[in-house]
This record gives sequence, structure tokens and C-alpha cells, in this order.
Amino acid sequence: MFKNSMFNFLTKKEVNMMRAIYVAIATGALAFSMNSQVLANDAGHTSEAMEHAGKSQAHGEMGHAKEALQHAKDSLKHAEEARDDHAASHKHMDEAIKHLEEAIQHAEMGHGGESAKHSEEAIEHMRHSGH
Repeated sequence: MFKNSMFNFLTKKEVNMMRAIYVAIATGALAFSMNSQVLANDAGHTSEAMEHAGKSQAHGEMGHAKEALQHAKDSLKHAEEARDDHAASHKHMDEAIKHLEEAIQHAEMGHGGESAKHSEEAIEHMRHSGH
């Protein structure tokens, strides 16, 4: 990631932590950049779901299955609540929920990388859900 840069002194663990922080910040920024009226309407469930899915993805990429599992479960709870709040967005939220369930299953098996892929797909569907 930081090859041939001024960050050569960082260990792999530090680089992974920076990556996790970056993903969390980017996910949070994305959630806050969404339409403010929509955020007010759904009480932030979609943004909470996206934030937790981003954290799940980051932890999965670092091989932290236990943390990826917890964030995927939290994301699933908020995604289900967001879906229930807005019937028109069911299609994308249903797909997001399927991917979060897959992320949870893979994290429970210790497959961090596969869990991260499903969390990423869930984020894409949440983004297109219209919330």
C-alpha cells in the first residue's frame, strides 16, 4: 500500500490499522454525504448500517473475524430497520441483508476476506437503496 513512500517505516500491523481507519472514515463520510432529508426520515439506520458494514469489511480484510462478525451483525440489524422504514427500497435493502448474512456466516467460520467481500457488496446495495 505504501511501497516506495514516506511510510516505509510502518509495520504491516500499523498499515492495516491505517487502512481500517481510512475505511471507517470514508464510510462515515459517505453516510453523511447522503441526502439530509432522507437521513432525517429513516433516523440514520442506513448510515449506521453502512458504517458498521465498512468496519466489518476493514476488520475482515485484516483477518479479524470476531470484530468483522460483530460489526456485520450490527449492520444487519440497522439494515433491517431501514428496510422496514421504507418499503420502496426493499429490493436493495433485501440484497444488502443477504450479503450481511453471508458476511456473518463467513466471519463465524474465520473467513475474514470472504466476509469483507460480502460487507462491501452490502454497502453497494445500501448506497443504491435510495435512503
